[in-house]
Amino acid sequence: MELKGKRIAVLAENLYQELEVWYPLLRLREAGAETFVVGSGSADTYTSKCGYPVQVDVAADQVRAADLDAIVIPGGYAPDLMRRYPAMVNLVREAFEQGKVVAAICHAGWMLVSANVLRGKKATCFFAIKDDLVNAGAIYIDAEVVRDGNLITSRMPSDLPAFCRTIIEALTE
Repeated sequence: MELKGKRIAVLAENLYQELEVWYPLLRLREAGAETFVVGSGSADTYTSKCGYPVQVDVAADQVRAADLDAIVIPGGYAPDLMRRYPAMVNLVREAFEQGKVVAAICHAGWMLVSANVLRGKKATCFFAIKDDLVNAGAIYIDAEVVRDGNLITSRMPSDLPAFCRTIIEALTE
């Protein structure tokens, strides 16, 4: 398994986009990584935009970036809720600063804005939040996946294959 020994946190909060949680969670697990769901601490289970539940394994304030190899941040409207919890924002910022892979798709760019990790970085996102990323200092590129060092971003669910491939590539270099 190409990701054996790697530890990857997938963040979750209410109103997450189903595919953007489950596709990376299962794909990275299939590649051999230990994947687990990290919540804000507000609940043990979060519900997607369509009502699909995801069980949390641990709250963000109980996770250390140093113990991770990567963080995956899904979109939907969950990132707007996630960024209201300092432990979640700090986890993303610390992972980024430590050179861990930080992967954000769709509206997850909101977490990158709140973590203040975009200045001078190339990134993409769902078009509706492009201005937020640009105003936070990102260099916006409209592409299915954009990698700038340890930062990986994608636009929408149809980009998930390229998004996950790029995460796996970054973790096996």
